[in-house]
Amino acid sequence: MKVVLFCGGQGMRIREYSDQVPKPMVPIGYRPILWHVMKYYAHYGHKDFILCLGYQADVVKSYFRSYDETVSNDFVLDGGKVELLQSDIHDWRITFVDTGAHANIGERLMAVRSHVAGEEHFLANYADGLTDCPLDQMVDFVKASGAIAGCLATKPSASFHALQMGPDQHITRIEDLRESGVRLNGGYFVLRREIFDYMRPGEELVYEPFRRLIERGALVGYPYDGFWMTMDTFKEKQRLDELYASGAAPWQVWEPRGT
Repeated sequence: MKVVLFCGGQGMRIREYSDQVPKPMVPIGYRPILWHVMKYYAHYGHKDFILCLGYQADVVKSYFRSYDETVSNDFVLDGGKVELLQSDIHDWRITFVDTGAHANIGERLMAVRSHVAGEEHFLANYADGLTDCPLDQMVDFVKASGAIAGCLATKPSASFHALQMGPDQHITRIEDLRESGVRLNGGYFVLRREIFDYMRPGEELVYEPFRRLIERGALVGYPYDGFWMTMDTFKEKQRLDELYASGAAPWQVWEPRGT
């Protein structure tokens, strides 16, 4: 299946980097988070990518046009000639589409509609979050449901306290959001081509279109309690860097695991 990646955001909450590069290009280890997301999909056999570009689109284009395989792969240097022992992106197909500097997610998806024409299902992602969710199982779940759209339904990864208040503003209940039963949109989508029938110009994807799907009973969530984390803040980037440096980053499902 084709994979649509929304890469046009500025990442205003991670300004330490967003003034220099678009949010999906903020690095984790040697590679940008966008690469980690793409590597995840490629592991499951989905290697036909459509990048919805916007803010600093040239940075994304330049990165892949000058991609250096030796950064993340073993190689032999023999007489000045490089012999790769592994390769990352030699079999990836990447379509770069400028979808506007200020477009929302719905507008970006509409802008690449022609690139997914003929696809019964396709995948989409915000390109700023990582997970170890078994993608093949999620895809099968959504397909079996008959829904037009499905998203990863995760538990909150950070500790916040959910409050309930009475009419007099006195708090009547407090609990950890992670234990409240609330699920979040994890930003990993499986979509049928009919999704475009529920979209209107200028609309954000998960507001009006998804509400129309809810009315039809055509939107499902795939509940997953394993690893999921976004990179919205500098603190979250630090945590992802720590996990990467540990050598056991949960989202790197493509790496062999010890038994």
